[in-house]
Amino acid sequence: MKPAGLFISFEGIDGAGKSTHIEALAAALRAQGRAVVLTREPGGTALAEKLRALVLNEPMDALTEALLMFAARRDHVLQVIEPALARGDVVLCDRFTDATFAYQGAGRGFDLGVLATLENWVQGVPATAPRLRQPEVTVWFDLAPETAARRLAGARVPDKFESQPQDFFARVAAGYAARLQGDPKRFLRVNADQPRDAVWAEVQAGLRERGLL
Repeated sequence: MKPAGLFISFEGIDGAGKSTHIEALAAALRAQGRAVVLTREPGGTALAEKLRALVLNEPMDALTEALLMFAARRDHVLQVIEPALARGDVVLCDRFTDATFAYQGAGRGFDLGVLATLENWVQGVPATAPRLRQPEVTVWFDLAPETAARRLAGARVPDKFESQPQDFFARVAAGYAARLQGDPKRFLRVNADQPRDAVWAEVQAGLRERGLL
């Protein structure tokens, strides 16, 4: 009997360290015999990667930005996430819809009601029952914006989001906190202001408590 598919997203402001730990989790799950799909948003398909380049580098208003994010997400869900879950794979996604609410909603000040409407349109899974495709677990790497800024300083040429001021990231962090409050059972909050090994230990412990490791 094949295992059920599992969808885990990794969230946090830029510099929180999520990318390091998503690779470690993929290795741990593969060691358990699970097939793992590593993917990201925006991106994950040829079309979504083209939209990613536009969103991260081109100036545009908040509505255009949100529409492109959800267009990329729709293709990603249909072409990658749903087929992988149907096969019984584990999908590990570097950002998903929580990031749109945090960055475009809280950070850019865009209408959360419009984002919720787009979320329902794009992530509806009517084949089984009308419901939203959401991760079973969202690992949120919670880190103070000023700490994240120090980590990012000089690391690479920043995209248009990474180059935003600290007050933007303070709003983004508050947006993540609001998403956690709205769906606390889904979120695994991790204190990212620790040495790498301690953060990884916290991720593992939280997933073991949920029976996933």
